[in-house]
Amino acid sequence: MKQQSAQARWEQHAQRPLFALALAFAVAYAVPIVRPDASRAVVDVCEAVEWAVWGAFALDYAVRLALAERRGDFVRSHWLDLVAVLLPLLQPMRLLRLVSTLLLVGQRARMASQIRLTTYVAGSVVGLLMFGSLAVLSVERDSPDGNIKTLGDAVWWSFTTMTTVGYGDHAPTTGLGRMLAVGLMLSGIALLGVVTANIAAWFIARFDDDVEERRQTQAIRELAEEVRALREEVAALRSAPAAEQAGPPPAGVLKGVPSAGRARRPAEGP
Repeated sequence: MKQQSAQARWEQHAQRPLFALALAFAVAYAVPIVRPDASRAVVDVCEAVEWAVWGAFALDYAVRLALAERRGDFVRSHWLDLVAVLLPLLQPMRLLRLVSTLLLVGQRARMASQIRLTTYVAGSVVGLLMFGSLAVLSVERDSPDGNIKTLGDAVWWSFTTMTTVGYGDHAPTTGLGRMLAVGLMLSGIALLGVVTANIAAWFIARFDDDVEERRQTQAIRELAEEVRALREEVAALRSAPAAEQAGPPPAGVLKGVPSAGRARRPAEGP
């Protein structure tokens, strides 16, 4: 229990610094692509930042593994984190560092309890759109047969690919670019499915709320009718004993007082 609480405290305290490092990675990855004429020193600094950010996420995984109570279960439940940590070591390419960092950031964001589904999906869409555009631009810019030469072309291609529209005016020509296209298409389909399911769930919840509100209104009306009927019955029961206790009125009341007086007068003689 103490190890689990220590792991939870580490995850909570390290979350914001790791997100800040992820932003630094985004800037370091984008600068050499957006500014291909940047000096060698700037490129080296950006590459060092990329490796440092990846190293920070790798250290985070190692610490969480060390603090886990059952390390075997932790590895099995966080196998994607392990793949993302080991991926750049297999072949140190910038694209692999990009993929691994995106996976690690995505897994870290999924663990955050304060990040809701809408924020997670919106962040995933923006991140994939931005990094997909930068990645395909870095791959296709120097291709002799490529037609993605500017950042605007890359963003347009990424947007149409993620939404599975595919106008065909821009398309990758290299093998690596087509692999990026496949990844963007699959990611776009998955994200669109999540967005569609979320919207459908919202409409269903609204419909259920309306149905429940109508049901409650009908129940209140029926209850009001029952209360009104009970009041009428109570009023009838209260009036019935009063009438029974009063009894039949005297004969004098029905015939009049003068006639009653003549009945009591003694008979006169002849």
